Amino acid sequence: MITMAQALNTALADALDEDERVLVFGEDVGTLGGVFRVTDGLTAKFGDDRCFDTPLAESGIVGFAVGMAMGGFRPVVEMQFDAFAYPAFEQIASHVAKMRNRTRGRVTLPIVIRIPYAGGIGGVEHHCDSSEAYYAHTPGLKVVTPATVEDAYSLLREAIDDPDPVVFMEPKKLYWSKADIGRLDRTEPFGRAAVRRPGRDATLVAYGPSVPVALEAAAAAKDEGWDLEVVDLRTIVPFDDATVAASVRKTGRCVVVGEAAGFAGVGAEIAARVQERCFHSLEAPVLRVTGFDIPYPPPMLEHHHLPSVDRILDALDRLQRDDKPDTRYLGGVA
Repeated sequence: MITMAQALNTALADALDEDERVLVFGEDVGTLGGVFRVTDGLTAKFGDDRCFDTPLAESGIVGFAVGMAMGGFRPVVEMQFDAFAYPAFEQIASHVAKMRNRTRGRVTLPIVIRIPYAGGIGGVEHHCDSSEAYYAHTPGLKVVTPATVEDAYSLLREAIDDPDPVVFMEPKKLYWSKADIGRLDRTEPFGRAAVRRPGRDATLVAYGPSVPVALEAAAAAKDEGWDLEVVDLRTIVPFDDATVAASVRKTGRCVVVGEAAGFAGVGAEIAARVQERCFHSLEAPVLRVTGFDIPYPPPMLEHHHLPSVDRILDALDRLQRDDKPDTRYLGGVA
């Protein structure tokens, strides 16, 4: 059995072994091996000039990565926790995302910014944000989030090989998820979603930490007569319109599931794209099951905040009332 954290560790080790230009650095990633032990053993194996600790200065970490990438290296940096990355956002939005455009393609920045994100671990303030919309809204960045052990390895290898900057969002609650696989290998490249469960009655579109919840809801909905298809985006940017649209055209109904706040989030963009491309195939409004439009709640309340099987089943019940759709936005289910 291999955990997602181990798969990510293997991806980093393989990249370090195959390409001497790859460097791994960030807060506590060296001797400690990272808060979640994703970089465990890399310093011992490759030396502290290839995997090393930095000061607690996120803007400095990313700024240093920009210089290293311009100098020919392929830095992989860790932000440690989602909300800790905000001090680096100016560097990411103003320099990392714009360098190719600013130099008319003469300078690329092959940087991977690893961000453990989202909830489900009972973390305190600043430790459980779902910040993917900030990066997805920033042209020039690819935004990736694995939901399976196999994809964790494959997508991280793909990200390190990419000539442009990639924000790699790692679902914290899935670090300990396991898969019984003999060998980690490449799966699908960026921009290809995966149909994790085929179905005919409605499509659940999810990504990252919400994919297991969507699959659990699909299994529960079977007892209520629903045959649900579950689509795992894998990459938010680039977005696989073709797979999502094909699924919704087949089922005629769509529910988007994501942990981030609903207003102006990735889920809202997905709903808009589905409506634009599948309008004549839809038998009911596109619904969203998301986090509420509030700052991330304290640990004792996060189970109310996160999308759940029951909330997804409630959305399915609303899909059946397509003759009188409820168009109110309730901040979490719309």
